[in-house]
Amino acid sequence: MTHTEIAIGKRKVGPGHPALIIGEVAQAHDGSLGTAHAFIDAIAAAGADAVKFQTHIAEAESTPQEKFRVAFSKQDVTRFDYWKRMEFSEEQWRGLAQHARESKLLFLSSPFSVEAAELLEGVGVPAWKVASGEVSNTPMLEKIVATRKPVLLSAGMSPWEELDRVVALIKGKSPLAIFQCTTAYPCPPGEIGLNVMEEMRARYAVPVGLSDHSGKIYAGLAAASLGANLIEVHVTLSREMFGPDVPASLMPTELGQLVEGVRFIEAALAAPVNKDKAAGRSAESRRLFFHSIVAKQDLPAGTVLAREHLTTKKPGTGMAPERMAELVGRTLARDVKRDQLLAEKDLAR
Repeated sequence: MTHTEIAIGKRKVGPGHPALIIGEVAQAHDGSLGTAHAFIDAIAAAGADAVKFQTHIAEAESTPQEKFRVAFSKQDVTRFDYWKRMEFSEEQWRGLAQHARESKLLFLSSPFSVEAAELLEGVGVPAWKVASGEVSNTPMLEKIVATRKPVLLSAGMSPWEELDRVVALIKGKSPLAIFQCTTAYPCPPGEIGLNVMEEMRARYAVPVGLSDHSGKIYAGLAAASLGANLIEVHVTLSREMFGPDVPASLMPTELGQLVEGVRFIEAALAAPVNKDKAAGRSAESRRLFFHSIVAKQDLPAGTVLAREHLTTKKPGTGMAPERMAELVGRTLARDVKRDQLLAEKDLAR
């Protein structure tokens, strides 16, 4: 079963539909429920389609041996402690999901364990976002695939062979979309891999998108111009916020610019222009901006026109400049004033 188009709730994703723009909160709330709710408001105000969190349950996911990806925390002794501090209760997750729905946003969250998937299934998510580091978590993948809900798969750490295997596990059981992403925070432009989106589309025949970690709007705009079906970006409320993802995140105003730019690009791509018809609609502009052949000086009747007698000036309502050569050697039938647009009636036959 091939899904060139999928549905996330009532939202269609795939060719012919606007790109699904996801604002990724991740751990930017730093364990504050109030801040998590503030992110929902900011992402909704920016015009995005979905908000995405991460659901971590320390006991189910981590051991004390897990190392920090970036040594950023001055209050968490271990990565386990950090995940513990990031946890919300099921009731709190339900409140976030309800807030998102009231804000007309799809509520998404990436699980990082079977237990997290079970929690989110109870809360209610319309689709599953699988982080790049979870593609080897087969028990969790099997758990989410069994729900038959769409799976949005990030492929940042996977070579083709591994990705083929994960796609085979999901495709045919659950609707699937795949994100090209690069696990670098922030990601430099030379590593974004926009070309991989089309390779994925051809290889798997599913909707494809970009999960961008550049911290700029440009990659998302470029992805839209290449027909991305989904675009995901990290969001921060301030450049001074705490956390490892801030350098790879957009401010809410930048997210708004990205949304506006993507919709502009989609509208342009959806309306191919017929060059001849467009030029035909420019008749008035042509008369205003094009040039005509005019007399460079006062010329009496009987003058045999030479090139130095003629020039071109606006408006474009007279003889076209490309006729200049054929006028050389012609005789004037009447007096012509300086700057007068030449016409056929001015010429002897």
